[in-house]
Amino acid sequence: MLKAYYTPDLIEAGCDEAGRGCLAGPVVAAAVILPKNFTHPLLTDSKLLSLSQRNVLKEEIKAQALAYAIAEVDNQTIDKVNILNASFLAMHKAVEQLKVQPELLLIDGNRFTPYPFVPHECIVKGDSKYFSIAAASVLAKTHRDELMHELALTHPHYGWQTNVGYPTVAHRAAIAKHGATPWHRKSFKLV
Repeated sequence: MLKAYYTPDLIEAGCDEAGRGCLAGPVVAAAVILPKNFTHPLLTDSKLLSLSQRNVLKEEIKAQALAYAIAEVDNQTIDKVNILNASFLAMHKAVEQLKVQPELLLIDGNRFTPYPFVPHECIVKGDSKYFSIAAASVLAKTHRDELMHELALTHPHYGWQTNVGYPTVAHRAAIAKHGATPWHRKSFKLV
């Protein structure tokens, strides 16, 4: 069972991103503030959940969160600042949109660029340890997957409706055959 909070008396926002390892599309981050008594039997790292589970959880998280926000950083920015910095930028953008001011950020991973005036804790595999980070993981992944499914309608050759931009054999073969789209990350090894 995941933990409801890191500290009992601070307003905590869990932060996570989706799409770091993709060849195409934005990196998406979410920040989520949950009630201290929040619990859920199913919620965990979004990668361990089915599509239908993520979609049900997305609605439950949005309904029960004290605040949540989702932010994107596009592939052109990723190419300029690199994927790690773009991930941190997306998290910063999500935190800045929160309607409730957090007092502590719980970051999935081992590194983070500090957000102004809000302390943070980096938690490796945090999306399988804390509900707020797992909730951010679900919101970031579902949002990004929906974006890539929409892009697949106008770029059908790349299989984004199933690979959502990740570097599958078929995705790389499509890039080799059809070239890169404006959504591809030019700084990544595409083929």
